[in-house]
Amino acid sequence: MDEIAPSLDAAVAIASKREPRSIAVIGNAAEIFAEVVRRNIPIDVVTDQTSAHDPLGGYVPVGLSIDQSRALAAAEPGEQVRQAQASIARHCEAIVQLQRRGAIAFDYGNNLRGQALEAGYQDAFTYPGFVPEYIRPLFGEGRGPFRWVALSGDPEDILKTDTAVMDLFPTNQSLHRWITLAERRVPFQGLPARVCWLGYGERAAFGERINAMVRAGELRAPIVIGRDHLDAGSVASPFRETEKMRDGSDAIADWPVLNALVNTAAGATWVSVHHGGGVGIGYSLHAGMAAVADGSQLAGEKLARVLTSDPGTGVMRHADAGYPEALATARATDIDLPSVPSSSEAAK
Repeated sequence: MDEIAPSLDAAVAIASKREPRSIAVIGNAAEIFAEVVRRNIPIDVVTDQTSAHDPLGGYVPVGLSIDQSRALAAAEPGEQVRQAQASIARHCEAIVQLQRRGAIAFDYGNNLRGQALEAGYQDAFTYPGFVPEYIRPLFGEGRGPFRWVALSGDPEDILKTDTAVMDLFPTNQSLHRWITLAERRVPFQGLPARVCWLGYGERAAFGERINAMVRAGELRAPIVIGRDHLDAGSVASPFRETEKMRDGSDAIADWPVLNALVNTAAGATWVSVHHGGGVGIGYSLHAGMAAVADGSQLAGEKLARVLTSDPGTGVMRHADAGYPEALATARATDIDLPSVPSSSEAAK
């Protein structure tokens, strides 16, 4: 954040100057959102990333401190859940009211709407999740959050790969803008790492470049390449990544299992199948993967396979659901899908 305001009044005063700044107010979102509605403060865009998937241990009810919430959860778990869900309903209702006044509203996917509905607020799903509203066309291209970590612990290794990814994709303006801002604004935590959004074909190309850099001694140690659990084809999550799929396949869990099996066969260094990411245990299934670029020929072969098949699963999953972006990507890149004629087949 650029600035932490001591109160909502102070934050509104700072924002009224109309300078591009991020301003934080420390408080309970259910109370602050409701107060914004009560005062009729003009809002253009509203979203939320509160951890609402676990009302017992992850959401602090209105009127309680964090310590009081934890004590109530230990002594009376049922009462903690009841109070948390009541606050979540109030929180969600404020977002819906802001939307009805003209704000663009979308949910990040931490199950705020689901918990509000369970608490009895029937209009909870009035506003959409961010994936169906904005991200799904990118998933159709196999595009998603691509991560890499410097095992050397040296930030210079990441800065060198920053330059490499921008050199590799010189016309990708959003990528260049992000990397430039990240270098300036995002501090490293633990092993130095970076993330950016890359699509089908791009991931394999960058993985090959990283492996070549390790082999040539440009980097001090191997790089681990992975991605977020929020990705094109590695998840079944009806309240976030696979919300409102056009073929109704929101909750079908075969896709993350298939993704894990394909990545295992392709030679990933590490593969996981887990659930709960973002929306809570029992609400989603994810497959994770990581592959090590150690500069060897074998690593290069594995990276080429994994970083092709992994986003390819996303293209396949969305092509199967009938999304035009995925169908176009499959045809343009000759992904072998039985139901989709490739560009070369279509030309015959």
